[in-house]
Amino acid sequence: MAASGSDVSASYNIKHLLKSDALYKYILDTTVFPREPECMRDLRLITDKHHSGIMQSTPEEAQLLQLLIKIAGARNTIEVGVFTGYSLLATALALPEDAKVVAIDVNQKDFELGLPFIQKAGVAHKVDFREGKAVDRLDELLAADPVAQYDFAFVDADKQNYGRYHEQLMRLVRVGGTIVYDNTLWGGTVAGVAVPSLDVLPSVVVDGVLASISEFLKGFNTELAADPRVDVCQIAVGDGLTICRRLV
Repeated sequence: MAASGSDVSASYNIKHLLKSDALYKYILDTTVFPREPECMRDLRLITDKHHSGIMQSTPEEAQLLQLLIKIAGARNTIEVGVFTGYSLLATALALPEDAKVVAIDVNQKDFELGLPFIQKAGVAHKVDFREGKAVDRLDELLAADPVAQYDFAFVDADKQNYGRYHEQLMRLVRVGGTIVYDNTLWGGTVAGVAVPSLDVLPSVVVDGVLASISEFLKGFNTELAADPRVDVCQIAVGDGLTICRRLV
């Protein structure tokens, strides 16, 4: 179902990094929205009204995740940071019928907002939601299966722990598997580009926190680029995505 111009949330303009809003809208209207399943569209629009709706993955980002999962033929995946489940629903729809995604978040209440859409889409059986701190839940996965062979992982959680998650996921995701990190360009601030407007951002990212996360992500980006254990590609989709392929 194609979306109308009114479906483009103001928060997307913060999270896309193109210079032209018109070009961004063209991409959404031409390639993204016509291919967006109705269940994803409905969840996206509901989440746009959430007080922290800017935390939601952008539609073009969700489309890319689905394509990566399908290209990889992924069956066992991990999502660190779920929020209301827009990207989780995208993942579940892309996975084969008997596949699984372990979904980790500290806030089950937000996940439950999106759960009816996941259920309506007929993919709830693919989702293994685990509430709690991601560091702890990932450690539990490692303890349960030290030679785990996950195919794909998507990380969109507390940025300061990205380095810890990377080391855990390098043990959980198989050689040849993919790890994707969200928000690695942080509105362009990693390169000193000013965020165009802070009025749509939740209070959690203002008052100095925005700058501190930007500094952290600059270091994380440098570390990933120098990590010989992965192939790495950083792209200006959404708020910046870094795609890693495990080599060893």
